[in-house]
Amino acid sequence: MRHAAERPERLAVRGPAGELTYAELAGRIQGAARHLLGRGAGRGALVAIGLADPVELLIAALAADLAGATPLVGEHMWDRTRWAQVVPEPPAVLVDRPLPYVAGPALWHEAKPDDLAWACFSSGSTGRPRAVVRARDSWTGSFPYLGELAGIGPGDVVLVPGSLVSSLYSFAAVHTLATGATAVVPGRWPGGDLAALLSEATVVHLVPHRLPDVLRSPGALRTAVVGGAALGPGARAAAAKAGVQVVSYYGATELSFVAVDTDGGGLRPFPNVEIEVRGAPLGEVWVRSPWLAEGYLGGAAGPLRRDGDGWVSVGDVAEPYRMGRTLRVRGRGGGAIQTGGATVVPEDVEEVLRKVPGVADVVVVGSPHPSLGAVVTAIVEAEDAPPRAALEAMARSGLDVAQRPRRWYTTPSLPRTPTGKPARALIAARLAGDDPDIRRLA
Repeated sequence: MRHAAERPERLAVRGPAGELTYAELAGRIQGAARHLLGRGAGRGALVAIGLADPVELLIAALAADLAGATPLVGEHMWDRTRWAQVVPEPPAVLVDRPLPYVAGPALWHEAKPDDLAWACFSSGSTGRPRAVVRARDSWTGSFPYLGELAGIGPGDVVLVPGSLVSSLYSFAAVHTLATGATAVVPGRWPGGDLAALLSEATVVHLVPHRLPDVLRSPGALRTAVVGGAALGPGARAAAAKAGVQVVSYYGATELSFVAVDTDGGGLRPFPNVEIEVRGAPLGEVWVRSPWLAEGYLGGAAGPLRRDGDGWVSVGDVAEPYRMGRTLRVRGRGGGAIQTGGATVVPEDVEEVLRKVPGVADVVVVGSPHPSLGAVVTAIVEAEDAPPRAALEAMARSGLDVAQRPRRWYTTPSLPRTPTGKPARALIAARLAGDDPDIRRLA
């Protein structure tokens, strides 16, 4: 609203169906909020939003907030039956089509830091969605810090090339609008339109496996903000060669930002974040910060745990950490493979195997074994899979005996979560079900 008053003609958002200035966007939000209030979506209500058009989704979410309600962003394909399955309490309103404009006097909601101002879904790689709800300041308070770290200002054009159902991309879009920049929201990965979008975009938010696509034709791009998974080897060097700064970060839907790396020197705590790693040689990551979510809607069960001193964890594991040092995250603890008495962290194996030429990505899971408990199994994403001998040679050179995969598979495309992470549990299930798209490497 402030940007609409100060720079009404500035382009706020561009989507698949058109674009809106800040004045036009503010007007649409006002009209949609009046409609929601007329349907009973006032202070404290839950507004479920499932819209395919990303601009209409943003309008609905910000209108719900203006009305004092809590917007909950979900998939546009969900029908009412599916919504009833994933939401523990019935929403006051289900928005499954663009909201109409209702004329009337200007609305104003007094924004408070503890308003429950946003909710979205997190399923990690398990495929079971949980609604994560957060207070306003847990996001908005971090906006200036991200703006400073990534150098994002009102003059930027920010490409957000993914579904706004993902907290990574929804945060990016809302941060852009709060900054007064222009948000370009195609609602999905733009594919053949990417080069044209990058000819104008100065900043992009994305997940690591999309960075190589961006670097092939960086256009006007200055900065890539990368989250959702670990950055692959050589990514920063390739970005530097293309003239693009990479700001990578580690976090979770429940935790928001935890640590950030702006120069390749390693992950260090995001501003106002405290980090502890409890246990050795690999321990659990615990975080205390102002950016934490309130929890799961309806008290649903999930990986988020709290202790009595304000520390929280979602079960990620890392190497021992001391204040002032870099944080080396090794993955989600629940995914560790127990094989013949040894514990193998899949991310350690994946990091080594990604170095093999021709490997686009790789997922490591445990396959059941009658005497060892499980054996390390690698599923390689590649158009033309490298020879198994090349993969095994890399494993011998960079991994301990227990870490080396005993079974090898290849697939042209790994299934992924909305944040771009490989859907590890789904991949394991498909492997166990003899999915024909997953082929055994001889």
